[in-house]
Amino acid sequence: MAAINFDYHPQFFTATILEWKHLLQDDTYKDIIIDSLLFLTKEKSIVVYGFVIMPNHVHLIWQVQDGYKQEQIQNRFLKFTAQQMKFRLMDTNNQKLSQFIVNAKDRQYQFWERNSLRIDLWSPDFFMQKLDYIHNNPLQDNWQLAKFPEDYKYSSAKFYETGIDNFGLLMHYNG
Repeated sequence: MAAINFDYHPQFFTATILEWKHLLQDDTYKDIIIDSLLFLTKEKSIVVYGFVIMPNHVHLIWQVQDGYKQEQIQNRFLKFTAQQMKFRLMDTNNQKLSQFIVNAKDRQYQFWERNSLRIDLWSPDFFMQKLDYIHNNPLQDNWQLAKFPEDYKYSSAKFYETGIDNFGLLMHYNG
């Protein structure tokens, strides 16, 4: 794993939809997540080593690049995706939008739980443990979204199995 510079350590990041609602079950909303990650990788603010988008949460292994702040990138990602989800629900007159109305001073709608999980991955072993966790998440008994990790479309597992990056945003941990 020499390609990862652990001086600028990668992070395991988890964001959960408000009250664990299954908004991300629809691929339209998964694609919003992909679009945001693609934008951030193209602007070279992050490198994405792994991800999975589940029906109500997302797990990422990403590394914020030099010159950018972790909290700034995280906030931009969450804000952009929330706005796009809101616009999509509004454009389609989807009744689910009412499930995300909140009584807050700073917003009318909230899509992500506050206090996303962020864990620094200081060692190659810890990195691999989290990557395996991400790839096996769709296979867990409570989900059963695929038979094999590489069969689940919204995951980096296929990339690591075949070398094919269908999303154009991934970097292999070996470089």
